[in-house]
Amino acid sequence: AAGAVAAFAELLPLRERVLGPEHPDTLTTRANLAYCRGEAGDAAGAEAAFAELLPIRERILGPEHPDTLTTRNNLAYCRGEAGDAAGAEAALTELLPIRERILGPEHPDTLTTRNNLAYCRGEAGDAAGAEAALTELLPIRERILGPEHPNTLTTRHNLARWRGQAGDAEG
Repeated sequence: AAGAVAAFAELLPLRERVLGPEHPDTLTTRANLAYCRGEAGDAAGAEAAFAELLPIRERILGPEHPDTLTTRNNLAYCRGEAGDAAGAEAALTELLPIRERILGPEHPDTLTTRNNLAYCRGEAGDAAGAEAALTELLPIRERILGPEHPNTLTTRHNLARWRGQAGDAEG
């Protein structure tokens, strides 16, 4: 991820100069840079970058544009990774019905928000709530994405973790 951070960081000023700082492609580069920062272990830096990007995407693309909703999802997730699980849970709880209305309840991005919400719920101390949400989500992801899709496997992993944390280590 560090190599991607460097590549996006090098690309960003070129895109800003050639396309403009608020061109949708420039905003995508900013989002990718923020995402890769998080993947490289800098959750706080990623959170700050997404927080800076969100109002620009809301103004340029609109508050319900799919890219804006993805920025909201990623901001919330990074907030949780940076240590504010309750804040992340609240933000994802607010985002989920919007993604369901705009994208549909079974759209892969909506399912990602559901997974992230369950994960953050567990991180915020509600292991049983996380387990219940993931138990409900898993068959949907299996049907929509397939049982061996990486996102389905992430949900299975999270379910196993929170099931154990909720007191059912045997499963």
